[in-house]
Amino acid sequence: MKTILSNEQLQLTIQRLSHQLIENHHPFTDTVFVGLQPRGIYLADRIVQIIQSIYPDQKLQYGKLDITFYRDDVHKELHVANQTTINFNIENKNVILIDDVLYTGRTIRAAMDALVDFGRPAKVELLVLVDRRFNRQLPIQPDYTGKAIDSILSQKVTVDWEKPEVVLL
Repeated sequence: MKTILSNEQLQLTIQRLSHQLIENHHPFTDTVFVGLQPRGIYLADRIVQIIQSIYPDQKLQYGKLDITFYRDDVHKELHVANQTTINFNIENKNVILIDDVLYTGRTIRAAMDALVDFGRPAKVELLVLVDRRFNRQLPIQPDYTGKAIDSILSQKVTVDWEKPEVVLL
């Protein structure tokens, strides 16, 4: 087990990602945030909370997206569906998709398929805490990356939000 981000590094990384979003999207009038269920919402919650604390008068549009039935392996494994909560229009908006780990790209492909059911965004950007750069199966790259790592197939990246830390198993 190798620690990729300690608690302190994790907090600094989330702060940095939040400030990058502020630099590129403030005042957020045409920007919406969408956390991917189940693990991306922990990161999304923190990012939205940081931005909201910096701009308390700003109303941010934040939703949670479940991609269970858009996955291409839904018939191979048993997946427990989560709740999708998008109570706003994404039509012609800049959508920031937020997830914890980018690996093969299949989760993000499913998320983009699911997102289209809510309208046609002007732009979709991807923010991930950890980018596992190798073994991508689809041509998907993040716009915002907390940490990029090189890992092999047998390794697994785990984000433990209770400790909190990110480890490579």
